[in-house]
Amino acid sequence: MEEYPRNLSEFEAWFDTELACREYLFRLRWPEGFRCPRCGGGHFWPVRSALMQCQQCGHQASVTAGTIFQDTRKPLVDWFRAMYRLASQKNGASALGLQRVLGLGSYKTAWTWLHKFRRAMVRPGRDRLTGRVEVDETYLGGLEEGVRGRQTERKSLIVIAAQEDGPGIGRIRMKRIPDASADSLIGFVQEAIELGSTVHTDGWPGYDPLEPMGYSHDITFVKGKKKTASELMPRVHRIASLLKRWILGTHQGAVSHEHLEYYLDEFTFRFNRRRSGNRGKLFYRLVQQAVAIDPVPYKSMVKCAAVGVEPNHNL
Repeated sequence: MEEYPRNLSEFEAWFDTELACREYLFRLRWPEGFRCPRCGGGHFWPVRSALMQCQQCGHQASVTAGTIFQDTRKPLVDWFRAMYRLASQKNGASALGLQRVLGLGSYKTAWTWLHKFRRAMVRPGRDRLTGRVEVDETYLGGLEEGVRGRQTERKSLIVIAAQEDGPGIGRIRMKRIPDASADSLIGFVQEAIELGSTVHTDGWPGYDPLEPMGYSHDITFVKGKKKTASELMPRVHRIASLLKRWILGTHQGAVSHEHLEYYLDEFTFRFNRRRSGNRGKLFYRLVQQAVAIDPVPYKSMVKCAAVGVEPNHNL
């Protein structure tokens, strides 16, 4: 049974203590009852307030160990408030905005939390797109002089797949790719779209291997047509427009190329759940996936020397 707060008042009533937050994590991490991470035993003795000792092997575990909450020094109440705000706001939250609203001591904490949450937004083994799917690429970045076609020096090349749902858009997938070669494009299609589906692309030769691989390939040649590319392939162009607007609006364009992949994951998470009847359900999904992925240390997320400052390559 999916258990989530329906509104802010309910959220505040449910998660006002550390114990309440730990019990919620326990239920989502072990919905069938406790399982020792080491031996799989199903019984434990409580040790102090936050540890459980397996009765079978003696291993001491906690509900946060092995999750994105591992080794945190911040109260879980604050983590939950951050996740609820991120999930309940239609356009998400920036690190600076989260720091201000929650009164976090540093920008670094807010930025780290948001990136941990973004890594939890991709469900392992998620279903691939099916049916008829539009696929095209777009760029994120400023103008580049002397660069033509699908070449780029400073921009990020993004490939988008949008499942057709009548005249509308179903689920989507996005990925940053190094180039528009067949290897990059076909690799994305295999990862994102079920074999046997119909893939609708423009006439770029990088998509030529699709049909021999078992996909139906519908090609629309854009050049020389009276209609624009956005009219001929409206779904992927709509997604590209919404993505760029979101990055400029929520993040003021200050998204680094190094971390772009995780912003794409957040956008996809939100878009694919846009019809959810309650924003609390997004919070539920986020917490559910947060206890299912491995810890993500801050050092593994940054490559820059400036502690707590995200590289600011404006897109």
